[in-house]
Amino acid sequence: MRVISGTAKGRPLKAVPGTGTRPTADKVKEAIFSMIGPYFDGGQVLDLFAGTGGLGIEALSRGMDRAIFVDLEKKSVDVIRENVQSAGLDNRAEIYRNEATRALKALAKREMRFDLVLLDPPYRMKKLDELARMLEELALLKPGATVLIECDASRHYEARIGGLSQVRHSVYGDTAIYVYRYVSEIPESGSHTNEGVDQHE
Repeated sequence: MRVISGTAKGRPLKAVPGTGTRPTADKVKEAIFSMIGPYFDGGQVLDLFAGTGGLGIEALSRGMDRAIFVDLEKKSVDVIRENVQSAGLDNRAEIYRNEATRALKALAKREMRFDLVLLDPPYRMKKLDELARMLEELALLKPGATVLIECDASRHYEARIGGLSQVRHSVYGDTAIYVYRYVSEIPESGSHTNEGVDQHE
């Protein structure tokens, strides 16, 4: 694994020992950032099920100002810390070991607001739409923020999740990517911005 583009391009990233963490494949990572970037003019990113930290590190490398990484597993947190340091981005990162909903509540107490939220949990985890709604309810999203869901291709998420409107849905083998934009206001019937599904090998 490596950082694909930006200021830390080419820096190697360590994997988490064992089989519990599923790093995003490079081709899927490249596709993700072509949808949501590919580069950023500052902003704050939350990598909530960070695993190796690969997605959040890529966002920092491509121009985000600061990143918060959260994972429940100690071995993942240790690997994230190593990867952030090896990418030379440790001065722009905060890393926490915590459960996702508790982390969101803690961030809300700090009145944090994010431009980009990355939800890439273990594929067995369901109900990511509930977490997406929680982001809105806790006022953790800036206007126009992007929320990305990476999940098993068999999962389906609606075109609207509260104030989040789906703008892309792509499938790469057994991986599905959903991209939502936080628009807050509910559009009139029939005017959502779902652009359909891209199917890839």
